[in-house]
Amino acid sequence: MSLRDGSRAATSTLKKIAADMSNIIESLDTRELHFEGEEVDSEVLNDPKGAVCIPFSAIYHTRGFKEPGTQTYLTGCPVRVRVLEVERFTSTKKVPSPNVYTIELTHGEFTWHVKRKFKHFQEFHRELLRYKAFVRIPIPTRSHTVRRQSIKRGEPRQMPSLPHTAESTVREEHFSSRRKQLEDYLTKILKMPMYRNYHGTMEFIGVSQLSFIHDLGPKGIEGLIMKRSGGHRIPGLNCCGQGRMCYRWSKRWLVVKDSFLLYMKPDSGAIAFVLLVDKEFNIKIGQKETETKYGLQIDNLSRSLILKCNSYRHAQWWRQGIDEFIRKHGKDFLTEHRFGSYAAVQENTLAKWYVNAKWYFEDVANAMEAAKEEIFITDWWLSPEIFMKRPVVEGNRWRLDCILKRKAQQGVRIFVMLYKEVELALGINSEYSKRTLMRLHPNIKVMRHPDHVSSSVYLWAHHEKLVIIDQSVAFVGGIDLAYGRWDDDEHRLTDVGSVKRMTALKSVSTTNLASAAESSECIPLQSRDPSLESRSFQRGTDDAPDTSKMKGIGKPKKFSRFSIYKHLHKHGMHQADSVSSIDSDSNRGSIRSLKTGVGELLGETRFWHGKDYCNFVFKDWVQLDKPFADFIDRYTTPRMPWHDISSVVHGKAARDVARHFIQRWNFTKIMKPKYRSLSYPFLLPKSQQTANELKYQVPDAVPATVQVIRSAADWSAGIKYHEESIHSAYVHVIKNSKHYIYIENQFFISCADDKVVWNKIGDAIAQRILKAHRENKRFRVYVVIPLLPGFEGDISTGGGNALQAIMHFNYRTMCRGENSILGQLKTEVGDKWINYISFCGLRTYAELEGKLVTELIYVHSKLLIADDNTVIIGSANINDRSMLGKRDSEMAVIVQDTETVPSVMDGEDYSAGKFAQSLRLRCFRVVLGGSDLSPEHQDPVCDKFFKEVWISTAARNATIFDKVFRCLPSDQVNNLTQLRDFINKPKLANDDPAKAAEELKKIRGFLVQFPFRFLEEEYLLPSVGTKESMVPMEVWT
Repeated sequence: MSLRDGSRAATSTLKKIAADMSNIIESLDTRELHFEGEEVDSEVLNDPKGAVCIPFSAIYHTRGFKEPGTQTYLTGCPVRVRVLEVERFTSTKKVPSPNVYTIELTHGEFTWHVKRKFKHFQEFHRELLRYKAFVRIPIPTRSHTVRRQSIKRGEPRQMPSLPHTAESTVREEHFSSRRKQLEDYLTKILKMPMYRNYHGTMEFIGVSQLSFIHDLGPKGIEGLIMKRSGGHRIPGLNCCGQGRMCYRWSKRWLVVKDSFLLYMKPDSGAIAFVLLVDKEFNIKIGQKETETKYGLQIDNLSRSLILKCNSYRHAQWWRQGIDEFIRKHGKDFLTEHRFGSYAAVQENTLAKWYVNAKWYFEDVANAMEAAKEEIFITDWWLSPEIFMKRPVVEGNRWRLDCILKRKAQQGVRIFVMLYKEVELALGINSEYSKRTLMRLHPNIKVMRHPDHVSSSVYLWAHHEKLVIIDQSVAFVGGIDLAYGRWDDDEHRLTDVGSVKRMTALKSVSTTNLASAAESSECIPLQSRDPSLESRSFQRGTDDAPDTSKMKGIGKPKKFSRFSIYKHLHKHGMHQADSVSSIDSDSNRGSIRSLKTGVGELLGETRFWHGKDYCNFVFKDWVQLDKPFADFIDRYTTPRMPWHDISSVVHGKAARDVARHFIQRWNFTKIMKPKYRSLSYPFLLPKSQQTANELKYQVPDAVPATVQVIRSAADWSAGIKYHEESIHSAYVHVIKNSKHYIYIENQFFISCADDKVVWNKIGDAIAQRILKAHRENKRFRVYVVIPLLPGFEGDISTGGGNALQAIMHFNYRTMCRGENSILGQLKTEVGDKWINYISFCGLRTYAELEGKLVTELIYVHSKLLIADDNTVIIGSANINDRSMLGKRDSEMAVIVQDTETVPSVMDGEDYSAGKFAQSLRLRCFRVVLGGSDLSPEHQDPVCDKFFKEVWISTAARNATIFDKVFRCLPSDQVNNLTQLRDFINKPKLANDDPAKAAEELKKIRGFLVQFPFRFLEEEYLLPSVGTKESMVPMEVWT
C-alpha cells in the first residue's frame, strides 16, 4: 500500500471518528452553541441604559434555537438575578415536598419571573457540565476548533458550583442563605457568554429571540410546552373526528406578550401560530375541561388552543402566569368597548381628514417613504401603476409600484391583502395586481381572499381601505389606491393634457410621457434614453396626429378650471423650459422642470394617464394589464369626477387598525393552504405601551378622541361572533345629535322592514327629525349621494338592471313608500319635512373639444358629521352589506373633538370642534363654491343658510343644468316613455352654445337637488329571467 493510500485511509478514519464523536455528543443531549469571545464579567459591560435595542424586524428573522449566532440578549447589557421567595408545598404523600424558588430577572427595561425547584437547578447544572465536556473534546472539525479557540482566548473560568446539601435537610432558617447561593450561582453563569448563550440556559431562564424586542412590549412567561393540533373555529380546519387518534401533539415554545400569545417551532424558530387576546380570552385547566391530563385550554374568538404540561402544578403556574400578565398589561383587549367594538376609545390621538384623493395620495406616499419596518395595505381594489403625486414631474418616482419596490429594497416588509372578486361579476382583476406586486421584490407579500368555492362566500366583499405604516400611522377611509380615485376640489371633466412645442408648428400630446412607463420598470423619467423620446416626437412628420382632435387644446380655454399655461403667465414664468407643475393649491409657485429632450415645452400636463381616465357608468374597466392605454376616448367622453373622504390616525388608534389587519392576515394564512408556507409570515401586533413613540407624523394633524370601529365576521376575520360597531356608532350619533347631521355616502339604503332591509340608520334619522318637530326645535339633515349608482349602464335607455336595482332601494329609503324617511315624516309633519332634511347630488360641466359637456360627480364618501364635534369616516356605505357586520368587511374611525374654536350654531355662540368644523367647512366649500372662510357657511342650522344658501343653490344649479343639458336623472321623467321623448328634445347646449355658456356662469359649486320623481312609475327591481333577478336580494341591499 502506497504512502498516499495510507494517508487517505488515515484521513477517512479521522472523519469517521469525528462523526462518531459528534453522535456521542448528540446522545449526551449537548447542543450547538455560538460563543462571543471571552467570558466577561457583567460589571465590565456597558450601562443598561446604553443597551442596543433589537429591531422589530428581527421577528422576520427568527432561527432554530440551537443554531449559532441567534441574537437573544440586548448587546452590552447584563442580566441581573434575584431569588425573591421560596414556596414550600405541603403534600399528602410521605415524600417530602420540594421548595419552589421564584426568581426575578432583569435585563435592560425588561423584568420577568420564573419558578424553579432545586431539582431543576441540578438538571441544568448537569447539562452545563456535559456541555463543558463537549467543548473540551477536540473534534477535528473546523467549526468545533474555532469554537474551542474562542473560549481558550480568555482565562478558562471555573464553572460555579451548586450547593450540595439536599433540599430535604435545609431548615427554614437557612432558606435565605440557600436563596443567596442560588442567586450567586445563576449570576455567575449569566456573566459568562459561553454559558449565557447556550440554549439550555435560555430555556432555564425562559428567554427567546422574541423576549427583548422593545416594540413587542413587556416580557411575559415563556417556555416549552406540548400543544395539540386543531381547535380553530374555522370550518374545514378541524379534524373530522373527535377521537384522540385524530390529534397531533407537538413540542412548541410558547411566548406570552401583553396582547397576544404565540408559539414557535424550536427546531426552525418559525412562528407557527399567533393567538390575539380579545373579549373571549379565557384559560381553563384540568382533565375535565381540556380532555387532557395536566391540560391547559386557552380560548379566544378564533381558537381553542389545548396545551399539555408536566404536572397539575405546572399547568397552574402557566395559567396564573398568563392570566396575571395579561390582566396587568392587556386589560383593554379583554373587554368589549363602546358600540361593541374590539378597540378601546383612545384619547389624545392625532387625526387628520382628507377631502378628495389628491392630498390623501400625497400623504400616503410621504408616509410610505418614511416607513422603516412594515407597510400594511388592504383595498377592495388596488392598481399598482397609479401615480400618487400629480402632475407627474419626477418620472415614476411617485408611482405606487415604484414606491413599494424602493421600500422593499430598503428592507421594509410590505404586506398587501386584496379582495378576491367573483370574476364573472367584477372586472377589477386582483390576480393581475397580485402578480405585478409580487414580481417587484421578495419583501412584498400579497394575499387574496376569500376563496369563493372553498369558503362558500360568493356574495360578500372585503371592502376596507387601509394603509398602515410601522403600526404607528394608519390611513382609514373610502379611497382605494386604484384607478379613477385621484381627484381634487376642481373635479375636472376633461384631461386632454396637451403640450405645445415652441420650436415646432404642430402641438403634440403628452401621452408619450406615460408611454415609456408601460414597462413596469421603475426608471426616473430624467434618466431615460433621450433618443426614445425624440423618436416618439418625430411622428409629427410622417404620422401626424389628427389636427382636428388637437384643435385648441393647448390654448387656455374659457371653461377650463385649471391651466398651467395661465399660471405660467400669472407668475411671469411663461418662458420656463419645462412642462411645469404649479400646485394650484399653494402660492409657493414651485416649478419643476421635466427634461423631455425635445426643446421648450409649454402647456397643460396630464393628471390621469391611461386607465385612470375613466367614466364607469359609460364603460367599465377593461384590459387592466395595459395600464397606460386609454380605454375611453378622452376627446369625446368626459371623465366621471370622484368625490371622496379619508382620514389618518396615529399612535394607539393606529395600533388598533393594525391589529385588525393582523387578525385578517393571520386568519387568511391559516385558511388558505397556499399561504401556510414560511414565505408568508405570521404578523405580530406591536404593544400599546410603545404606541406614542412616533417616528413619523403626518403634518397638520390635530389631537382628538378616536375609536376604531368595524364590520367583521367569521368569514372575513375568523371570529366567532360578528361585530357591527360601525352600525351601532351611526345610530348612536344620529340619535344623540343636537343640531344637525351631514352625510355623504355612496349608497343610501336603510329604513328597516326586517324582511329585505335591516339596518336602522334611516329610521334613526326620521325619529330624530320627529323628536325635533315635537320639541319645536331647529334640526337639519344634509344628505349628499351620487345622482346615479356606479354601475355600467346607459341611463338614456333606463340604465342596466343593477343600476335600477340600487336606484329602487335608494328611493325606497328616501321618499318612496311608507317605510321611507319622507314617508315616516309626512304622516306626522306633512310638507314641513322640507324644513328638516335635504337630499342632493353633485354635477359639473366643462368644454370638451369645443362642445359643452356635463357629468355627475360620483360621491364615493362614507362620512357623517354631527354638531361640529363628532365625525365618522370609513369604508362603510349606508346599506346592509356594509353595516350588518356579517356581510362585507369594513373599517371606520369615530373622531370626537377635544380642541374647540369659537363658532355659531342656530344663531348662538357655540364651541365647535376643530376637526369636525374644519371638515364640514371644506365639504361646504367644495359643493357650494366659495371659500373655507365664507361667513355664510359658519352656521349650518340657521334658516338663512339652510334655505337661502343650501336649498336655493341646489335648486338653481339643478334648474340651469336641466335647461342647458336636459340631464338625467330628471324629475320630468317618470316612466320610460317620457324618457324617450325627453332625450330626443333639443338641448340649449347644442342649439345655442353662447347662450348656454352665459347660463352656466350662474352656477355655484356642484350641488344639485336630488330628483325624487325619476322613473317613479316604473318597477325598478330586476325582472324575472334576467341574470340580476337570480342573485339574492341582499346583494343589492
